[in-house]
Amino acid sequence: MKSAFTLLAAVAAVSAHSTWQDMWVGSTDMGTTCARTVKDNSPISSLTSPDMFCGRGPAQSNGICEVEAGGTLTVEMHAQPGQRSCSQPAIGGNHYGPVLIYMAKVADAKTATSGSFFKVAEDGYAGTTASWGTEILNANCGKRAFVVPKSLASGNYLVRAEAIALHAGAGNPQPYVTCFQVNVKNGGSANPPGVSFPGAYKITDPLFTKAIYDSSFKYVSPGPAVWSG
Repeated sequence: MKSAFTLLAAVAAVSAHSTWQDMWVGSTDMGTTCARTVKDNSPISSLTSPDMFCGRGPAQSNGICEVEAGGTLTVEMHAQPGQRSCSQPAIGGNHYGPVLIYMAKVADAKTATSGSFFKVAEDGYAGTTASWGTEILNANCGKRAFVVPKSLASGNYLVRAEAIALHAGAGNPQPYVTCFQVNVKNGGSANPPGVSFPGAYKITDPLFTKAIYDSSFKYVSPGPAVWSG
């Protein structure tokens, strides 16, 4: 019985994990065309891991999604690769935490291995369970839309989608990250400053030093402020 219970617990834990996998350009479903698809749906093990750049063992992709500056992109997360059903939560198991979207201008989105990431969207926490970014994501069938700032310079970018599950307690953040390769057209001249991954977050950051179930917990956004252009 103990072995069976352990197995069931392990299966439940895995089912609560998730992966960013699909992108929409406006109302057009691009699927995984421009995603650096990660190897599995497990979280990144450490904030200092190289995986913080674009996820766990991402596959190389030659796909680039074209988007107009000022247009809308939507990133999409689900529990299992290839699963897009709304009947299951995008990230379940009470994996509460923020959802954050970054962009980085790069010379070639297909080959870039580093970038200066600026934040373009964030759903954090406003004091209720339903206000967690991950719960907003669940309510929207795993989708998080954002506007590509109109003033951004044209060119290749990496879009870095991230959810950070905080349910495991203080000092145990669980990031889920995937990068998407895009080309921004008809943009302006803005090249906002950014941060590096790994490096932008530290385990001593306020968000990671207090358990979310602690009565004194306060949400403090990780990384830079959202840049709207």
